[in-house]
Amino acid sequence: MRSLERHRDVGAYALGVLDEADAFRFEDHLMECPRCAAQVTGFGPTARQLMLYRRSTPRPAHPLAKPDPGMLDRLLSEVAARNRAGRRRLLLALAASVAVAVSAPAIAAVARDGGEAGVRIAATDERSGVWAEVTTEGEAWGSQVELKVKDGAGPRACHLVAVGRDGSEQTVTTWSVPHHDARPHTMLGGSALHPEEIARYEVRTADGEHLVTLRPG
Repeated sequence: MRSLERHRDVGAYALGVLDEADAFRFEDHLMECPRCAAQVTGFGPTARQLMLYRRSTPRPAHPLAKPDPGMLDRLLSEVAARNRAGRRRLLLALAASVAVAVSAPAIAAVARDGGEAGVRIAATDERSGVWAEVTTEGEAWGSQVELKVKDGAGPRACHLVAVGRDGSEQTVTTWSVPHHDARPHTMLGGSALHPEEIARYEVRTADGEHLVTLRPG
C-alpha cells in the first residue's frame, strides 16, 4: 500500500471496513503519521453513531432466505379464520333478507353488527290494501324503528303508533302519502318503549282511520 493510499484509508479504517491485512498495515502507518491519527480520532463520534444505528435497525432478509417453517401454517390459519368470518356475515345477511314462512304478519330476525338482534315485521291489510314493514332494534333509550309503507290511496297524512303491552301508545313517526303513489316509502323513528314492551304497531291516518296492524308475535 502506497503512502498516499494509506492517508485515504482513514475513514475506512475508522468505520472498520478494511480487511484484516490492510487494517494491520494502516495501524503501522498510524504510528508514524500524526495527521491520520488525529483524523481517526475525529471519526470516532460518527463511527459510534453508525454502530448504534446498525444495532437498532433490523437486519434485512436475504432475497433467497428460506421462510420460517411455521410461517405458512400461521398464514393459512389466518386466511381460514377470515374465510369463516366472511361466511358468518353472509349467513347473517341471508337471514335478514328471508322472512320466516308464517301467516301474516311475516316476522324475521335482522342481524345487527356488534349489538342486539332486531326484528322485522311485515303485513298487508286486506281491507285498506296498505302494506307496511317495521324493523325494530333495541337501544338503551328504547327502540329505533324503520318503517316502509306502500299506500296507493293518497294523498293523506299518516302516522305509526307503537302500542305497549300496558295499553300505552306512542307515535313513532309521521308522513304524508303522495297522490296515488303506491311505491314504498321509508321513514325512521323511535319510541321510548323497548322492543319487548311493544305489543303491536298500527298505521293510522291523521283522522284516526286504522290502515294496518303489525304484531311482533
